[in-house]
Amino acid sequence: MQKILVTGGLGFIGSHTVVELQESGYEVVIIDNLSNSQIFVLDRIAEITGKKPEFHQIDLRNKEDVQQFFKSQKIDGVIHFAASKAVGESVKEPLKYYENNISTLVYVLKEMTENNVNHFIFSSSCTVYGQADELPITEKAPMKIAESPYGNTKQIGEEVLKETTSVSDLNGIALRYFNPIGAHSSAKIGELPIGVPQNLIPYITQTAIGIREELSVFGDDYDTEDGTAIRDYIHVVDLAKAHIKALERLIKSSNKEKFEVFNIGTGTGNSVLEIVKAFEKVTNQKLAYKIVERRAGDITAAFADTTLAEKELGWKADLSLEDCLLSAWNWEKAIRK
Repeated sequence: MQKILVTGGLGFIGSHTVVELQESGYEVVIIDNLSNSQIFVLDRIAEITGKKPEFHQIDLRNKEDVQQFFKSQKIDGVIHFAASKAVGESVKEPLKYYENNISTLVYVLKEMTENNVNHFIFSSSCTVYGQADELPITEKAPMKIAESPYGNTKQIGEEVLKETTSVSDLNGIALRYFNPIGAHSSAKIGELPIGVPQNLIPYITQTAIGIREELSVFGDDYDTEDGTAIRDYIHVVDLAKAHIKALERLIKSSNKEKFEVFNIGTGTGNSVLEIVKAFEKVTNQKLAYKIVERRAGDITAAFADTTLAEKELGWKADLSLEDCLLSAWNWEKAIRK
């Protein structure tokens, strides 16, 4: 049985990926510092899969702790989620993002190369493209100057991984996510932001349930049909399954390059107001919202061309926008009981 380390494995995407890994027959060990996650998620994973993953509370910014972990474990591959991930916050706190997202990646890769762990999946982002010249966005789209420190950390992270694979036995895949939303169908795990949500869907669900007074829609003067920004919203379970496909590709040595990148999205763009209306329709909840100023670091539109992932990984998003929104709402109701 292959043993896979999942950093940030109690977070939103990490926890769903741990479930898919366990259900695919992998042994999982999680590292998480609990800075933006909750320990009860560990038990929830066990409730879904019937097995509690091994867990270590480690802050990856502590180089010595990372060294000690790799010395004490026999790991076959790493899926690296641990990072700060809010665009707006990164504009206000750039040094936090560079320390958290870059130094931790370097420490993990250093220990992997020294301990002969050669399979690495990197949690990247469509923010690496900035505002693309053409839509949908293919993997060949040029990287623009990042619109935010968060986006820049993902660009730098990919460069670090590419350069490391070129001089070592390491093989790496960067998955460029578009906008993950939704929750597990069991409503046992989902997106659980600490404090005020930075992402659209938890803000919507918290508004609908009465925690937030109203939803702020950041800008209605974008060059789109209804003036609000467009994103490609993908169900987190579909996204988690893409990691399994990428990992299998490396384990089977099916990768064509030492470093590969794949877009992970649905190929469809939806505006913020389209999401609001779709949520109201699928849940029968009326949402209070107001239009406010644009947010620093936000772009007009981004949605994926997923042809490469479909062809090379044999992966395609299956779940609908309605599935995403209803599962997010069911999760919100479940955690407020």
